Amino acid sequence: MNVLMIGLGMVAHTHLLALRDNRASLKLDAVLGRDKQMVRTFCDSAAAILGYDVLDFTEISDALSIKPDLAVVLTPPNARLEYAQVLSKAGIPTILEKPIERTLDSSRIIVEMFEAADVPLGVFFQHRARPAAVALKELLNTSALGDIIHLEMRVPWWRDQLYYDSPGRGTYDRDGGGVMINQAIHTLDLALWLAGPITQVQAIMRTSPLHQMEAEDIAAALMGFASGASGVLSATTIAYPGSADSIAITTMRAEVILQGNQLNIFWHDGHTETIVSDQTNSTGGGADPMAFTHAWHQAILEDFVQSCEIGGEAISSGRSALHVHAVIQAMEKAVQSGIVARVVS
Repeated sequence: MNVLMIGLGMVAHTHLLALRDNRASLKLDAVLGRDKQMVRTFCDSAAAILGYDVLDFTEISDALSIKPDLAVVLTPPNARLEYAQVLSKAGIPTILEKPIERTLDSSRIIVEMFEAADVPLGVFFQHRARPAAVALKELLNTSALGDIIHLEMRVPWWRDQLYYDSPGRGTYDRDGGGVMINQAIHTLDLALWLAGPITQVQAIMRTSPLHQMEAEDIAAALMGFASGASGVLSATTIAYPGSADSIAITTMRAEVILQGNQLNIFWHDGHTETIVSDQTNSTGGGADPMAFTHAWHQAILEDFVQSCEIGGEAISSGRSALHVHAVIQAMEKAVQSGIVARVVS
């Protein structure tokens, strides 16, 4: 399958490595971007890594002339809608970097656009593909742990001011917000994937004195899950020097700690079990936001391609990615109103 990459953001190199190592017979055929010289420079470096030439384009109409089989969209959230319209109309299966768009309503428009055209849409929520998360999902599906009672979600990350000095970063106009929609969205989405939907939230979201930025760099929430479980979220980009995100799940039979790509279970009968152990456990939570493996993106990509070829829903489909947007929107509404907000997907 020939791949068209659209956008050259910070994560483009990660996707390049995922395409280099993919086991789904994917070939990066072309790259589309607004700056011709930047696109050409990236294509030259990509060719050196991949071992074959990569075409460069600055116009979507020209890029579609090569008839790509798959589009990987890495643009900022505010540049998604135009490409989604063209790609869905052209019938090209598409996978987006998170978030889908800046708001729930805009995200829903994009998802429904692809559904109406009967074209597959995926989202890179790659934390779902971490081996430790997959192992925990499988264990929860067996009911061996018993019902979930409570979850604690922590994102103690660090970003320096230079990160937010990049034009548009941490703004509502380009990104749709701050720490929630850009960083903590991964951990929140993973909690939803593991424990099911959230129905109500109370929240605090604010900007600390440590950053000059428009949106929030601190967020905290109390959450109620549809299952009856409760949840607590703490997320920030001011926790120097930054450490791995984590989800602690209290069940009827154990305490489960999922931290980065490491999974430990403390059973009530006294024994401890390590299901997955990752000694590096680097998740991009520190000064280098790209300090994580490309293997998780690769797994999401390969799964999406498989779903396109044989049918069935991808592990991270567009539709499944909407609920995390709904929860973040409910958090924002709760902050504005000062009362509990209902989550409406």
